[in-house]
Amino acid sequence: MMTRLKGPASVSGDRPGASVYPESPLGESIEGIPTGREVDWEPLVDYRRNGVSETTIHGAVAWASGNEVLHSFGGNVLCYGRSMMKPITMKIFAEVLSDKLTWEQKAISCASHNGDTEHVAAAQSILSESERGLMRTPLDVPLVQFGRQVRRARRWYHGCSGEHAAILRGCRELGWSRVGYTLPQHPLFPAYLKQLRKTLGEDWRPLRVARDGCGLPTVSNTVNELARLFANVAHERDQDWVWEAMQRHPDLVGGFNRLDSTIIKIGEGSVLAKEGADGLIGLSIVHPDFPDGLGVVIKIAHGWNAQASWYIARSVLGVLGFELRNPYPLHRQKAFIVPGIVPDRYHAALETLPTWDEWDPDTDRWYYEWEQYADGGET
Repeated sequence: MMTRLKGPASVSGDRPGASVYPESPLGESIEGIPTGREVDWEPLVDYRRNGVSETTIHGAVAWASGNEVLHSFGGNVLCYGRSMMKPITMKIFAEVLSDKLTWEQKAISCASHNGDTEHVAAAQSILSESERGLMRTPLDVPLVQFGRQVRRARRWYHGCSGEHAAILRGCRELGWSRVGYTLPQHPLFPAYLKQLRKTLGEDWRPLRVARDGCGLPTVSNTVNELARLFANVAHERDQDWVWEAMQRHPDLVGGFNRLDSTIIKIGEGSVLAKEGADGLIGLSIVHPDFPDGLGVVIKIAHGWNAQASWYIARSVLGVLGFELRNPYPLHRQKAFIVPGIVPDRYHAALETLPTWDEWDPDTDRWYYEWEQYADGGET
């Protein structure tokens, strides 16, 4: 006779390994770590069909210059920096790899790329063939594919392959073991925390550290902290090769029609952008009004939404004088920005930035009064 286990079989208390699972599928409460249900998310943009809001994108936006947080909207949310932090990670190896890598190799080391041929070639060129087996990125297929469809997953197609290859090359140059480079006990992890503490202070400690999608440690930061870190990237742009490499080869940073690549190109040397998984985009901006650099970080509450992030980034950059095009248009909807994404002094400028283009079809309504037909009126 079969014995029915209480609760989900994978977490039943009498099964091996049960202690590593959460106690309840409803979520646990951890003191000092608010969940996404408990933070003050704010609407950032909503999509309306003939005046009725059908989709509302919530999130948080923070502006910082130097160590000062200038504007925070949507709560000081705790999240993981994910791949948005690659420009800061590469600062660990900035000196030792300065004359070892080409500009293309330096750019791909900061990338979350599409997996195009040029991305794979640049990432592979960082390591010798005999070293490539050390790389621990997960198997993946290209993020964006045109024409021939790749179905055989390879580590090099993963968006983080350039970063992992550069880490392995940097470990070799520093004399660090390349075995276990994705683990917290490897010298890479404390070196990364040291980079963060240069901006956040020597006493700063992360509340949580988790495994990122690529296997490397990812550190929890508040959105305000992330904005400060990105402000510092702009302020110290001349101290290493990270800024210049990403400016020289923006299409290696992301790829075709990617938000960060597009922003870097329109910024013409004054804006660095980096996307991160689950709804993050970080902007490092050189602007005369912010001599200590300007950092703006956008976090979408529900995770990755390239179109919403694009509308918000266009508005943020637009009020600062940078012209980013609109994303591809919505289908029979229009996007409307919430003013709180920018500081009060920019609200007037925000009103001059339409979220649609003059050639977009205006197809979410009819051009005559529909009310007369609602009660069975004559046609």
